[in-house]
Amino acid sequence: EVQLVESGGALVQAGGSLRLSCAASGFTFDDYAIGWFRQAPEKEREAVSCFAKMDNTTYYTDSVKGRFTMSSDNAKNTVYLQMNSLKPEDTAVYYCAADCRLIRLAGRNFGNWGQGTQVTVSS
Repeated sequence: EVQLVESGGALVQAGGSLRLSCAASGFTFDDYAIGWFRQAPEKEREAVSCFAKMDNTTYYTDSVKGRFTMSSDNAKNTVYLQMNSLKPEDTAVYYCAADCRLIRLAGRNFGNWGQGTQVTVSS
């Protein structure tokens, strides 16, 4: 059974940093691309980043490029999202999901999701 458990969300001031973690079980990063999505109130869920170990590529949405960085610890089957220079518009529930490439192509029903972690950035 695929499970994804996020942690690390918090309230932070604009300009600050947070690191989100996603512990995965039931699959390895060789099997699925894994990534982060976010959903702000009254907005559509959007892809933030997507790491594909099989071809060593990482996608970032334009609004986070240069500020957010994904990394992985294969031994722990865990991925991280380091978020720097946070802005109020980054406020959202952040979800870990796999296979993020399939989700981006076919829709949110084609993947496994964590429960989400709240990130709030105050101005």
